[in-house]
Amino acid sequence: MPLSTNAKNSMLNHLGGEALFASLHDGAPGDNGANEISGGSPAYARKGMVWDPATDGAINSSNQPVFDIPPGTTIAHVGFWTALSGGVWKGSAPLVNESWINQGTYKLEDMDLDLNLSA
Repeated sequence: MPLSTNAKNSMLNHLGGEALFASLHDGAPGDNGANEISGGSPAYARKGMVWDPATDGAINSSNQPVFDIPPGTTIAHVGFWTALSGGVWKGSAPLVNESWINQGTYKLEDMDLDLNLSA
C-alpha cells in the first residue's frame, strides 16, 4: 500500500523532532551508530540539526553545521541522534568520502530525506 503524502510528511516531521544532532563516521554506522569519529584539537563533537517542515514527502535541513575534523580522518557517513552525547541512534546517510591530513573543518551543506524515492 503506497503511503499518502500526508503520512510521509507526518513521519518525517516526527523524525525531524527527534534527529536533533548530526554525527560524522569514518565507516558504515550500521544499526547503532558505530564508527563515529573522535579526537582532534579543537575536538570533534556532534552538531545540532534544524529541519524545515516536511512537504511533498521530503524534509530538508535548514542549517549548515560545521564540524571539527581530527587529522588523519576520512569521513564517509553522516548520522542522526537524539542527543549531543549518547542518545538514541536514528539512522545515517552516505557522504562522498573526504579525507584530512591536518586538523580541519567540514560543513554539512545540505541534508535531504525523501520518502518518495523508489527502491
